[in-house]
Amino acid sequence: MSSPNRRRGVALIVGASAAALLLAACGGSDTSGDSSSAAPDNSSASSSESSSSGDAPAAGCEEYADYGTFDGASVTIFTSILPPEQGLFEESWAQFESCTGIDIVYEGSDQFEAQLPTRIAGGNAPDIAFIPQPGLLAKLVETGGPIAAPASVGSLVDEYWNPAWKAYGTVDGTFYAAPLGSNMKSFVWYSPKVFAEKGYTVPTTWDELWSLSDQMVADGVKPWCGGIESGGATGWPATDWLEQIMLRMYGGDVYDQWVNHTIPFDSPEVTAAMDVLAGWMKNPDYVNGGFGNVQTIATTGFQQAGEPILKGECGMLQQASFYANFWKEFNPDATVAEDGDAYAFYLPAMNADVPNPVVGGGEFVTAFSDRPEVAAAQTFLASPTFATNKVKLGTWVSANSGVPLDAYTPGSIDQLSAQYLTDPQGTFRFDASDLMPAAVGAGCEWTEMTAWFAEDKPTADVLKAIDACWPAE
Repeated sequence: MSSPNRRRGVALIVGASAAALLLAACGGSDTSGDSSSAAPDNSSASSSESSSSGDAPAAGCEEYADYGTFDGASVTIFTSILPPEQGLFEESWAQFESCTGIDIVYEGSDQFEAQLPTRIAGGNAPDIAFIPQPGLLAKLVETGGPIAAPASVGSLVDEYWNPAWKAYGTVDGTFYAAPLGSNMKSFVWYSPKVFAEKGYTVPTTWDELWSLSDQMVADGVKPWCGGIESGGATGWPATDWLEQIMLRMYGGDVYDQWVNHTIPFDSPEVTAAMDVLAGWMKNPDYVNGGFGNVQTIATTGFQQAGEPILKGECGMLQQASFYANFWKEFNPDATVAEDGDAYAFYLPAMNADVPNPVVGGGEFVTAFSDRPEVAAAQTFLASPTFATNKVKLGTWVSANSGVPLDAYTPGSIDQLSAQYLTDPQGTFRFDASDLMPAAVGAGCEWTEMTAWFAEDKPTADVLKAIDACWPAE
């Protein structure tokens, strides 16, 4: 849900064989043993063969030379990302189009997840789709459609992303999809101006966070505000809170087992995490500043949850990086800055054996055609060049470590997000509810967590009910 210029090279392949190896990776999946680089049978040779004239690239196209030229070719992209963001994507790849001759045709839809499987089944799949959840990618692979990513994409992901990202784009040992945009969920929002007035210091450890919370209570301020109401998706912020604790307490391996239901919800590990969450967001001394008692968390819209921070009625809100967009809704003059009306700090780690835990999300670039121009576009979208182009346009974050931090607006939430998302030593995991079966992650977990707040439903009953929703093997 997410710029001084220092451009990074494509870094596809090192050495003189770069172009040749890229073209080989872009070739069709011919199993006949023929080593020729002819276009696949399902493509038009006139539009998809790369130029081999050897001419020097045009001025300004030097870093695009290894992609080849495909005059008159087009590549379709289907996505759930709608205007105005569409225009920023189109601007970010305009030079790639000009230098390669590939026309990228963008199609956005608010019915993306319903339409994509139908189009694939009807033989009308797009060349590329931006997949918003790894679980959807796995479903599409089960029914056929996505093709394995070329080697040029895999090498870029190996070089520039935390290994967890490649795992999320891999199904049954085959790598299909490189990450695209990213969002950072491990943030706590607060008011730097209020902190300065009260003499509060941004906490950097878990213990410091609760010492600060207790200090706010002593000062007569509820330290935490929260809201999980979101229409048909009511409850999702509570699942994010649980994910933060699970990753911080136990690390990536246990988190993965929880996602896969090897460790059920009704387990000592998840129960302990729920107990921590209860001491935090069900603590009547701590919540719900500006709205009322604990139960009001269930009826407070997640969009409005942070507004009391600007009024000094609560101190903090745990929410994702995209929440930066809401502050001006509360006050058109509000500034989001390190010394402004609102800003965010990293939710501290809990366990020294789990370094820099980060829960996040993002999209994945998946291809449904093996034409060379499609592979060239797919490779470009995995490159630091594309990501830097897009970052410089604002309101977007990439976990691609090849993007220099100074490509982001200095001091912005986007820059702060990138700092954590690109940490090679960090413990990154994708939003768990997006990885679980929809009946659980977008169903029972939402409704049961809502009942936990609204009705004070016992923790054990909540966890057993979520387990009962898990689809049978």
